[in-house]
Amino acid sequence: MLSMSQDPTAPDFVQSPYPFYDRMRAAGDLVWWEDYGMPCAVSHRAVQALLRDRRFGREVPPEMAPEIPEHLAPFYAIENHSMLELEPPRHTRLRGLVLRAFTSRRIKALEPDIRRATHTLIDDFPSEGGFDLLPAFCQPLPVIVICRLLGVPENMSRQFLDWSNDMVAMYQARRNRAIEDAAARAAADFATYLRGHIAFRRNAPGADLLSDLIAAEEAGDKLSTDELIATCVLLLNAGHEATVHTLGNGITSLLRSGTEVTPDNAEQVVEEILRHDPPLHMFTRYAYEDVTLYGHEFRRGDKVALMLGAANRDPQVWSDPESFCPHRAQAQNTSFGGGPHFCVGAPLARLEMQIALPILHARCPDLMLAELPRYADLYHFHGLERLIVRRA
Repeated sequence: MLSMSQDPTAPDFVQSPYPFYDRMRAAGDLVWWEDYGMPCAVSHRAVQALLRDRRFGREVPPEMAPEIPEHLAPFYAIENHSMLELEPPRHTRLRGLVLRAFTSRRIKALEPDIRRATHTLIDDFPSEGGFDLLPAFCQPLPVIVICRLLGVPENMSRQFLDWSNDMVAMYQARRNRAIEDAAARAAADFATYLRGHIAFRRNAPGADLLSDLIAAEEAGDKLSTDELIATCVLLLNAGHEATVHTLGNGITSLLRSGTEVTPDNAEQVVEEILRHDPPLHMFTRYAYEDVTLYGHEFRRGDKVALMLGAANRDPQVWSDPESFCPHRAQAQNTSFGGGPHFCVGAPLARLEMQIALPILHARCPDLMLAELPRYADLYHFHGLERLIVRRA
């Protein structure tokens, strides 16, 4: 296995990690990334296979679980109940209960709310001059939708956004002690708020996802309060973070390519956005047994990085993968993961974009980039720090 080095916080890499991915893929299915000290699956076939290989999973083997530092106890009090970080049997139980409430009917019912929120945000766009589309559109829309889905007050959306940003920074290459302290504070405050709101909804159920999660039951089993808190945090953090970045990255591709988005082609456009410049580029797994794959010997407890951003530009699957081409024949991208951990919020994220992007194009057909878009130092996420646009 070839070993390669690349600082994930280096400015050139932050702006475009894809040239490095190309060099990795040219070396084979697995490449050792020195800066992370682990093998990385970089081809589409390797990433797809590992997403579905039950010999690998998200949860660290119990005998290898590290001791939690005291200052991070509030953060891991939530993470330890998150189905994203668990494997069967706990993952199976939690995911089953969540899917009982998070139905396709409930997601479809959000369509009018998404339309109204999209129009309201566009109504507030400045009529003249350049403005940042991230805080004006890309950031608030997913949070508003999640608030309406869960049945929490929309006037809390700014606070939810701040808590979410502080917590997801724990997964970024720039993580340091200050980020850890901020994440722990955010987790504690988030949990305190949700604990009170869950107690309120237990006594006064509403027509919202949280009430349905409280009521969800299978074979006499229900979600505990800690599990409800972790699930709500996961839905907000994962749903918000991914959709914000996908909207920003996608609108950038649309404006650069001059692509028109209509209700008729929205599904195709959204799939190409997800493939071309996805919001999450790396997802890690642990080996649960000794196994040899693609010429590498894994031992129990070894980590492997699944490089979603690299897999989505594999020339063995897509011709001219660097080009943004909504009309291309689509293969299955890896942006929402796969296997048992396939993103439960994927249908909602797709619906938001399929509704919002045609409305944005119809109401602002003359929207154009006013400055070169800048990506933020967020790896292993990939999203913009600003998106300055103006009307022609």
